[in-house]
Amino acid sequence: MGTTEWTRKMKYCTRCVQPDTRPGIYFDENGVCGACLYQESVAEIDWDKRWSALEHIADRIRQEYCIYDCVVGVSGGKDSTFQALTARDRLGLHVLLVNSEPENITEAGRANIENLKQLGFDCISLRPNPQVMRTLMKRDFFEHLNPVKVSEYSLWSSAYIIALAFNIPLIIQGENAGLTQGVRHTSGVGSSALNVWGLNTLSEDWIAYVCNEAMPRDLFMYHYSPGDLQERDIQAVWLQYFTKEWSQPHNAAFSMARGMQIRPELEPRKLGTYRRFYQVDSNLVQVNQKFKYHKLGFGQCTDHACYDIRAGLITREEGIALVHEFDGLCDSIFESQFRDYLGLSLSEYYETLERFGPVESHRLERDDAIWKIEPPSSDINPYAVRSRLDEQLMDDVERHKQKARG
Repeated sequence: MGTTEWTRKMKYCTRCVQPDTRPGIYFDENGVCGACLYQESVAEIDWDKRWSALEHIADRIRQEYCIYDCVVGVSGGKDSTFQALTARDRLGLHVLLVNSEPENITEAGRANIENLKQLGFDCISLRPNPQVMRTLMKRDFFEHLNPVKVSEYSLWSSAYIIALAFNIPLIIQGENAGLTQGVRHTSGVGSSALNVWGLNTLSEDWIAYVCNEAMPRDLFMYHYSPGDLQERDIQAVWLQYFTKEWSQPHNAAFSMARGMQIRPELEPRKLGTYRRFYQVDSNLVQVNQKFKYHKLGFGQCTDHACYDIRAGLITREEGIALVHEFDGLCDSIFESQFRDYLGLSLSEYYETLERFGPVESHRLERDDAIWKIEPPSSDINPYAVRSRLDEQLMDDVERHKQKARG
């Protein structure tokens, strides 16, 4: 690809910092993205009515006298901890946790899944053959510059596979990106999470995508049958659709108050974001977010700033400053670990990056970046914004601890 193909001016939501390069994103006539339009509608939702609808589902499930009432797919992170405890403590369901163990799991990731188990749950852990996984991830690095793409198949499939195997009538998922990220996809924007294959990452034909590198018998943990679920009347729902409390900072504070660990303190330019409670369980994510920035012009810092702007925790101008300072970066240690994991030489690594865009776009000197958002206000210090949010988070954690004790 020529450089000119990578230098087009990106368009951004007029309310947050959502770019028009996100696959499936849409904007209204005023330049407002789908996620901000959804956030605007939240105030009009009858949350009591929605929660009552979820309680009705739970009441019906409990009357079926199954060994387990529901499956919750978990990593032990902020969202899955909130999902599991909500299902058990508020809905009164007998929950089976299903953990799809990530590649290169971190110490915090191990501690968090153990913490969730110790909160009082049965748990099944699944891990696809690591040799097959590595082969598929290496292929996706070369072909898509998205090595974690195939891991999304096993991650999402795990809860559905176990629900079918144990004939468990309900699956509780977390957040529907069709609403909170404003993307149009075939998984829909309602409460049903049966068809997660509509998510952008999973929307390709499964057999054509996966089976050209491995035998079908090696790929059981990468796929589930929506038809079999419907045949057995197994239901799947997005918890976020029913709960007013759902937000990224809320779930983090709730879960930290109950023992969840966040990432160790690290210079945010090395992490590629200012928030430490996202995707704690694998460092492969940090490298993949750098690749996302390389291809699409935005990484995880953009995602996190959008969430915080919509939650009213930062202004759009502060979000711009954070994105300018941190987005698209990651520590060279993470890159070295990634190359070692896939057995890549330096030349293979950088030649692949070059095929998807100029490598110079990842210099720490951000003035040389190809992808650009409007300049931030000079009087906004992104590190001061980060410190303020950290303090607010810890205050919220303490409030959740007091509430849990009370």
